[in-house]
Amino acid sequence: MSTFDLPTFADKNLWQLAITHKSYAKENDCEDNERLEFLGDAILTFLSGEYLYQRYPDRPEGELTPLRAALVDENQLSYFASQLQLQKYLCLSRGAENSDSRNSKRVLCSTFEALIGAYFLDSGQNIETIRSYVVPMFDSVADTVSETAIHVNYKSRFQIWSLEQLGEVPTYQIIAASGPDHAKQFTAEVRVKGLLYGRGKGKRKQDAEKKAAQAALKNVGVE
Repeated sequence: MSTFDLPTFADKNLWQLAITHKSYAKENDCEDNERLEFLGDAILTFLSGEYLYQRYPDRPEGELTPLRAALVDENQLSYFASQLQLQKYLCLSRGAENSDSRNSKRVLCSTFEALIGAYFLDSGQNIETIRSYVVPMFDSVADTVSETAIHVNYKSRFQIWSLEQLGEVPTYQIIAASGPDHAKQFTAEVRVKGLLYGRGKGKRKQDAEKKAAQAALKNVGVE
């Protein structure tokens, strides 16, 4: 059962164009959805940036940028497409059908972008209409995306620094756990070549490692 509903189009031709994959267009000599995809991508980039700017007023640009990337990446947009069951409506060539493109994350992501582009045009280029449509989707995943993106970002950034400067991957270790089971506090250390670069605490092990990576970035003057 889908969580969200497809938008209602006044211009059915725009809807049809949004779900027309280039493989089908080539086989049937008609227009594909790639221009709409281009438009939808630009709209989603803007709206996701605006959304995160308002949702996290205290977060710096260095955190907001990876959040935006995660909020509108292939995995996330293909998930939204699946929630809308766009795969049921896609117009594909016979060859694309045989290669299971209907369930391809890349195809679903592109189709969702095209849908947003088409809906924007159908609404008379009313950005508020699109904002009202996509913000509930962003709301539904924002906390998960935030946690994952920032966790990955700090650790990946320190790993990049470590490889470039020291030629070795950092290692993380939980050195302490305190408190009752329902309110544990973990302490993590990150080391490179045995030397301590950062220490952090968190309610979960991965949070502690994230804080350790963040501390390491500050200690080496990157953060």
